[in-house]
Parts: sequence; structure tokens; C-alpha cells
Amino acid sequence: MDYIKLSLEEADKWLKENLNEKRYQHSLGTAECARELAKHFGQNEEKAYIAGLLHDCAKCFSDEKLLEIIDKYLDDVDSDERSNRKTLHAPGSYYIAKTVFGLEDDEMLSAIRWHTLGKIKMTDFEKIIFLADKIELRTRNEEYRNKITKDLYSENGLNKAILECYKETIKSLTDRNLIICPLTVEIYNNLQKSINVN
Repeated sequence: MDYIKLSLEEADKWLKENLNEKRYQHSLGTAECARELAKHFGQNEEKAYIAGLLHDCAKCFSDEKLLEIIDKYLDDVDSDERSNRKTLHAPGSYYIAKTVFGLEDDEMLSAIRWHTLGKIKMTDFEKIIFLADKIELRTRNEEYRNKITKDLYSENGLNKAILECYKETIKSLTDRNLIICPLTVEIYNNLQKSINVN
């Protein structure tokens, strides 16, 4: 556990104390899934496990607490992200991973920071954490998971799987007459182009 200042036991204890049971199980599932994906796609398995474990560490904080963290310590949270309470925990978790757990690895921190919205030109490592969050086995819906993973192990599989995530997100938002964040559309278009090129 060279990547964080806490031992695995201490990290586990903190997560149990600060997450509800379902979110704790989801975090374990994401860590396990991230490690498996990292193994398959040639990424660092230990880094993937830890990033997966910590990706939602601030998820159970109140909106007020998350906004306080964002206002005091973070300057990369735009108005679209700030106005959606479901995405506030990503920058919050980035901050907690850095300050409470002592995580300093930039790639791991970035993967935690962008695991909800995603971003243009994600690294394979960031894609793995993004996907593991959506398809882990402990708490995620099997039907949804199967839609996402159907082409995961084919050529350009990471991009294909993430594109399916965005398709499902956009469908869900339009079905509920909700606003789609411009970044979501931009990422979707970029992924579509990358797949069509190959």
C-alpha cells in the first residue's frame, strides 16, 4: 500500500465509518472490478484497486459539506457539475483521497476526480476506473452491466464500453426530460468518432 499513507485496514475502517453499507460494498466491488480490468488491459493492478476503493469516499457527505470543500479547495468544478448533486462527490472524493488518505499519484487522483462525468481523452487507467464504477458485480444491475460489457474485450473495447455508458446515460436523461451536460455530449461525440475511425 505504498500509494496511500494509511494501511489497507485503516482505509477499510475509514470507509466503513463514512459510507453506508451499500456504498461500502459498491466501493469494494469497484476496487475488485478495477483490478481485473487493469490486469486485462495492462495497467497497474494495485493502483487500480486503490483508486476503485477510494473513488466514492465522499459519496455519503452532505451536499453542503461537498460544496464547502469545492468552494474552499477546488477550482476546476464548473457550474454544470456544481449544479448536479449527483456529481458533487467526485471532486469531493478527489479531495478526501488526497488529504485524508494521502494519495499523491496524479493518474489515480484524476481517475477519482472524473469517474462520474468523464472527460475528453481519458487515459486507459481513467477509463478502467470509470467503467469499474458502472459494472462492478456487488451492487450493479446485471442487465445494465451486460449492455455495457458486450464489446468490452473486442478491439477498441474500452471506448466501446464507455460509449455504451454514455448512450444509457443520455437515454435516461432524455426519458426523464432532464438537461444533458454539454460535456456529456462532447465526450459522446468524441468516443463515437474514435470508434468510427478504427
